[in-house]
Amino acid sequence: MKNLTDHEFELFRTLIRRRYGINLKDEKRSLIYSRLRTAVEREGLSSFKEYYDLIVKDKTGDYTREFVDKITTNHTFFMREKEHFDYLAAHVLPLIEERHKKNKDIRLWCAGCSSGEEAYTLQILLQEYFESKPGWDTQILATDISNTVLNKAYRGIYPTTGVEDLPINWRTKYFKPYDEDHMVAADVLKKNISFAKFNFIEDPFKFRKDFQVIFCRNVMIYFNQETRRDLVNKFYSVTEDKGYLFIGQSESLGYSDTKYKYAMPAVYQKVEHSL
Repeated sequence: MKNLTDHEFELFRTLIRRRYGINLKDEKRSLIYSRLRTAVEREGLSSFKEYYDLIVKDKTGDYTREFVDKITTNHTFFMREKEHFDYLAAHVLPLIEERHKKNKDIRLWCAGCSSGEEAYTLQILLQEYFESKPGWDTQILATDISNTVLNKAYRGIYPTTGVEDLPINWRTKYFKPYDEDHMVAADVLKKNISFAKFNFIEDPFKFRKDFQVIFCRNVMIYFNQETRRDLVNKFYSVTEDKGYLFIGQSESLGYSDTKYKYAMPAVYQKVEHSL
C-alpha cells in the first residue's frame, strides 16, 4: 500500500470541509491513512486518489456514507458533562414549563447525537420532570451525519458497563436486559426520540417551530472559526426567544461571534425581548 500523498490528503481534507464543514488538521493525516487504508485495499485500488474518485463519482451514496463514517469521530457516553443535565433539569425545564403550560410542547434538538447516549439521557430527564405533569409532548429530535451511528442510536442497545454511568433507579426504570453484556433502551424512551440524518452544511435549517433547547456538544471543535460562526447563527435563527444552546465544555463562543447571551460555562441563551 502506497503512502497517503500530500495531494491526496488535501483532496480528502477539501472534500470533508466542503461537504460537512469538518476541518481536518495536519496531525489527522495518520488517522485518515489508517481509517481509509482498509477500504482502498478492499476495492483493489492502487492509490488513495482512486478511492477519492470513487467517492466523488458515487451515484449510490454507499462510498460517501462509508467515507463519512470513517472520518468522523463518534465518542460519547451517558451523562457526559453532567453539569449541563443538572442545569437543564433545575433551570431550563421549569422555565419551559412556565412559558408553555398552555400548549405543553417541548421542542429539543440533540444535534450531532452520535450513537444516542446523549439523546436518551435527555429523554430520561424529560420523562422524570414531566411524568407527574400529564399532557406534555416530550418528543425530541436527534440528528447526525453518520448512518452507522444513527442505526446504533435507533436500536438503543448499549454495553451494560456503559449504562452503569446512569443512576441505578434510571437504569432499572429505563433500560432492560438485552443479553449477558448489553442493555436496551425501554420503549418509553425510544418512542419519544426521532432519529434522522442531518448535515449542518448542506441541509437547510427549516423547522415547523423553533427549538427551546439545542444540544450541540463537542461537535464544533472539528470546524474552523468561520464554519462555527455560521453554524451558531443558524442555531440562533431556529432558537425560540429565551431558548438555550448547549455546547461542549471544551468549546466556547466569542462575544463577537454570536447573539446568544452567556448563561453558564458552555451554555448560552437567546434573549431578544423582555418579559
